[in-house]
Amino acid sequence: MKSIKIKSLIREITGKTSTSSVRKDGYVPCVLYGGDEILHFTATEIGFKDLVYTAAAHTVVLDFGDKKKNAILQDIQFHPVSDKILHADFYELHDDKPVTMDIPVELSGSAPGVLNSGGVLSRNKRKLRVKALPGNLPDSLNVDISTLELGDKFYTSELESEDFELLHPENTVVCQVRTSRASMALPEDEEAEEGAEGTEGTEGTEGAEGAGGTEGAKDDSQDSKE
Repeated sequence: MKSIKIKSLIREITGKTSTSSVRKDGYVPCVLYGGDEILHFTATEIGFKDLVYTAAAHTVVLDFGDKKKNAILQDIQFHPVSDKILHADFYELHDDKPVTMDIPVELSGSAPGVLNSGGVLSRNKRKLRVKALPGNLPDSLNVDISTLELGDKFYTSELESEDFELLHPENTVVCQVRTSRASMALPEDEEAEEGAEGTEGTEGTEGAEGAGGTEGAKDDSQDSKE
């Protein structure tokens, strides 16, 4: 998996006052867990650009100058109005310890059920949670949809690998080809039109019979007078 380097600076002083001052200076207060000790540090907000504002998954190299730490982003908090990054938590990576991470799903190929049958491809999962050793974390999970016909589904069981474990039930649907609403509505419209025509025909027949009955009544009245 690709890594992104973030220049970092260890925080000697922590607390609300210090945290507010850090944010005013354009830095993000961060914490690194998973090592021998919890490490408090800061990083520039622009340093998160390639890590946060992308669909791709990356590990992180926290560069403290004299030492570097390999980690993954575990949690991040944003301001509800400005969307500025308020805080970030990282987890230190160790070659012999598995970690969990959300990995993006990438689709390849073209589904026959969409091209030939007018179906619609529905993506149920854009990311899947994976557990693996750091060296086995995939950049993405590839799903080949070139065999999906109308009504077919692609399950997580089809993505099983010896390198990682998917933390989802085997019957979790990743994507599927559904019948489009337009094709489902067409027969109903035709049926409605046929019903409307039949109704008009019935009403016309009843109207003719009613008119004939009235005329018959008038004729009988004239015959009785004569």
